Amino acid sequence: MKTAFKSHRLLASAALLTVLPAVALAQEACTTYTVKEGDTLGSIAQSAYATYDYQTIFNANRDKLAGTFNNLPAGLELILPCLDGRLTPDTELGAIISGEQEAQDANRDASKTYQPTLRFVSGNGRKPLSDESLNGGGALVRIATTALQRGGNDYKATVGWVDDWRSHTTILLPKNAFDVSVAWLMPDCSKLDQLGPEAVERCTKFDMSLPVYELAFVFTTLADSPFVAARSYGDLAGARICQPRGWSSFPLEQVGLVEPVITSVRMPTADDCGEALLVGEVDALAMPVEASNDTFERLDKMDEVVINPVLVQILSMHLLTSKENPRGKEYIAMLNKGITEMRESGEWYDILATTLAEYQAQNQ
Repeated sequence: MKTAFKSHRLLASAALLTVLPAVALAQEACTTYTVKEGDTLGSIAQSAYATYDYQTIFNANRDKLAGTFNNLPAGLELILPCLDGRLTPDTELGAIISGEQEAQDANRDASKTYQPTLRFVSGNGRKPLSDESLNGGGALVRIATTALQRGGNDYKATVGWVDDWRSHTTILLPKNAFDVSVAWLMPDCSKLDQLGPEAVERCTKFDMSLPVYELAFVFTTLADSPFVAARSYGDLAGARICQPRGWSSFPLEQVGLVEPVITSVRMPTADDCGEALLVGEVDALAMPVEASNDTFERLDKMDEVVINPVLVQILSMHLLTSKENPRGKEYIAMLNKGITEMRESGEWYDILATTLAEYQAQNQ
């Protein structure tokens, strides 16, 4: 599934504000915010950044938001990152990365026995998550390769690039051409009976790392749509829901939104889905919040659409290795140790923020 980051530059729409349960009082980026009764992440993002795209707030507060995403408790204090990704005005992007690398270099044991090079594979077109044009290959590739140098690991790695993502899981990993693919959305594998063949394959034929990134999967409708007030997935029964071709269908499958409950519409691109929504050919778009905002910003129609503030799934992205790889479980265990250390030290967020800053600079 493709996804994209966008900087905080979308204008708030009056139509959106009318359907949010409450609107956060005027806030500023680069501060903290204490949640008030009725706030949603969307309303807080609208006030702080003039956009409903709350992904950056989620990234900075993921541990606090676990289990409370759709029902923020009053009194919860959230970090509102600066526009350039820093958590506070007095922090410096990249400082944690530099410190962790210096510590790793100082503790490196030259007497360690030889270990084989781990072969990562990723693909282009998911800026800033993975793309060869970005430093280190993008945020998730940097996180994956850095994890091999943290948590007591000390492995070398290579990164190959194959833009046919489907080939990663059908050929490259099963045939051991590469060891680990960066990175994949994973379904709820406890719901195998509700999932389609591709999702079942991901659950049964691959081992996955701890999450390396989480994103908010949402539904976007016109402001005057009869589905705009949906507060349960059952309320979307009868809707024509559009996704771009090639995107995973499991986010709909695992909440029961399959034919004939809904009509699934596939179009070549996210923009095609967006245009179809605007002219009434479909009733809703199903995609990550960042991708939705990106689509309607390009179409210059943000004032005509609403992102549902309640029907949100937090989907996680993982590093995958084939169960056929004789060292696959060992690699995942090592990566998990590194990812855990990076979460605890703050290096995970620092890599994410520095990559986003680079991506924004490229697009100015």
